[in-house]
Amino acid sequence: MTRHNLQRNRKVFQGLLIVLMLGTAPLPLMADTAREIDVSVDVAMENFTRNVKGAGEFLKIAKGVLVFPKVYKAGFWVGGEYGEGALRIGGKTADYYNVAAGSFGFQFGAQVKTLILVFIEQDAMDSFRKSEGWKVGIDGSVAVVDVGVGENIDSATFKQPIVAFVVDPKGLMINLSLEGAKFTKITR
Repeated sequence: MTRHNLQRNRKVFQGLLIVLMLGTAPLPLMADTAREIDVSVDVAMENFTRNVKGAGEFLKIAKGVLVFPKVYKAGFWVGGEYGEGALRIGGKTADYYNVAAGSFGFQFGAQVKTLILVFIEQDAMDSFRKSEGWKVGIDGSVAVVDVGVGENIDSATFKQPIVAFVVDPKGLMINLSLEGAKFTKITR
């Protein structure tokens, strides 16, 4: 085969994979209602504080907490993820958001994870809320912590104004980075 044919075949193969992935990705068929999001956020927060030692104390210093109870991620070389959640300030829902990201590179599998962003500094939260689409790595940085059940967190170890927790991930995904993830305010 010529080099041109190999490149053409590779592009056709990649296109078919993208179509297959989009057709079988575990994305929700319908957006959740505000009530459904709030109930899911309550459960996610209860699980976080119950299963991660020090989470309750850590959350006391937060100016706000953005919780995505279910972020769906799937990939086969090309990946994507999506989830809906709520920003809680003082324990009450202030706004609703979605998170979306795409990625390229070695990845294979699917997973559902819980994503919790804790705003440690008021300026960081204010900047986030004023944006029309806040993107990690462009509009601000986030320290990502992979936390399993029974693990401990220590607030003194976090120096970033925003700390993200990926709680109890399951599946074959390797990359837990939030780089390129875009958070957009939604109306419910």
